[in-house]
Amino acid sequence: MLKRVFVAPDPGRTRLRFATRAVLGIALAVAVCGLAGHSLTGAVTGGLAALLALFTVTDATVRGQAVTTALLPAVGLPVLTAAAGLHDHPVARDLTFLAVVGAGVYARRWGPRGHSLGVFAFMTFFVAQFLHATTDQLPEVYAAVLLSVLAAAVVRFGLWCYERRLPPPAVPAPPGGTGLARVTTRQAVQATAGAGFALLVGQLVSGQRWYWAVGATWWIFVNTTSRGETLVRGFRRLLGTVIGIALGLLVALPVHGDPTVTAVLAATCVFGIFYTAAVSYTWMMLWVTLLAGLLYGLLGVLGPGLLALRLAETGVGALGAALAVILVLPVTTHSVTDAWIQRALRCVHACTAETARRLAGAADADPAPRVAELEQLLARVRLSVAPLVHPLNPMLGRKRRARHVLALLDDCAREIRGLVAVAADPEASHDARLAAACYRVQAAVEALTDGGDVSVQADQPATTEPALAHLHGLERALSELARPLRTPSGSPWVGA
Repeated sequence: MLKRVFVAPDPGRTRLRFATRAVLGIALAVAVCGLAGHSLTGAVTGGLAALLALFTVTDATVRGQAVTTALLPAVGLPVLTAAAGLHDHPVARDLTFLAVVGAGVYARRWGPRGHSLGVFAFMTFFVAQFLHATTDQLPEVYAAVLLSVLAAAVVRFGLWCYERRLPPPAVPAPPGGTGLARVTTRQAVQATAGAGFALLVGQLVSGQRWYWAVGATWWIFVNTTSRGETLVRGFRRLLGTVIGIALGLLVALPVHGDPTVTAVLAATCVFGIFYTAAVSYTWMMLWVTLLAGLLYGLLGVLGPGLLALRLAETGVGALGAALAVILVLPVTTHSVTDAWIQRALRCVHACTAETARRLAGAADADPAPRVAELEQLLARVRLSVAPLVHPLNPMLGRKRRARHVLALLDDCAREIRGLVAVAADPEASHDARLAAACYRVQAAVEALTDGGDVSVQADQPATTEPALAHLHGLERALSELARPLRTPSGSPWVGA
């Protein structure tokens, strides 16, 4: 786990810049709230609103990110109003909270913007419970949210918009379908059911901190698609919470809510959340748990009993998520993984076709965006296969086959990157051998995706031609993929 965080590649120091900018943006938001004369409740609300604005907005373009950021208050303030207005009406409050959960997950069908707005809506309701917000506090909280989102936007789009110098990332579209065949629809039902369980059991555990259980269920469903992904994420959330609570006893509890020390430690936690989120959910949850402990220290209610209660409520939330994905409209790891692999293979086909056009002299041919898309699709494959390659998975045969599939897909990506790099050379030329090899690669992909026979040229001669060498390597990798993808049981992940 340590290696994943501190040895993970960080091209262009993107994670470092992401985390550092978050600290600056949230610090500015809290400072603005303080200068506006807001109470501790307003400052905490503002800081969390800025954190969400900087963390959850992931549109492919800077313009899209700016539009989504501007829309956050339009979604959050009405939810905040409902949460405060229903503070003294538990049944209506709980039903509204569950409706926000379902709507927030369902909104993912509209891509990154829907996801961001759904998360902001949920967290706004959650924060209202965290701070016990009431209607008389609404003017201050409204102002805190608006000022903080504006401060975050100033830092992100004005002072330090490093994304303007980067090519826009390829964001794979969510899986399609209609009705209950659409994964986001099934997940909305699952998340609502799991949150309902967490809400009821969480209230039996604690009438005051029950919302922790609902929050745990919600965040376990974020960025997951299949049953296996959700279960693994639940395990990692629980593990991160346990470690975070241990750190809270060692770090947050002795601070006793001291404002200066708490501010420094909170900034460290924010940096940790943003820096580790992309590589380790366990580490991210460690920092989130420690930050929550520091905030409760500021509010004057932190103690060992509260930290133990957080662990119990997190366990309830994880159990709710697990029961929901197992019993309510389950989405199997097999179906999701197969869909992502099919999309990755079709992207390999498109990359090869575009490269062949480039080598043939087509001026408008540019395979580079396809390579970026392939990297994103392979990241989704790795996320989907994570339950099978997890150290605790007892099915060793499936684990080996899943790792073999990942290795072969990585081989395909490496050969594609090399092929595209060669094609980008103005001196690169096209001949009959390249055309034939490109055709064979495309035919192999079509066979893999359509269920036909995959064949590879048996007597591939050694070649010093870089493009041809990459195409031969791609052919071999695709041919080897046919075996693990067509095991006697149907696939390496059937039943997962």
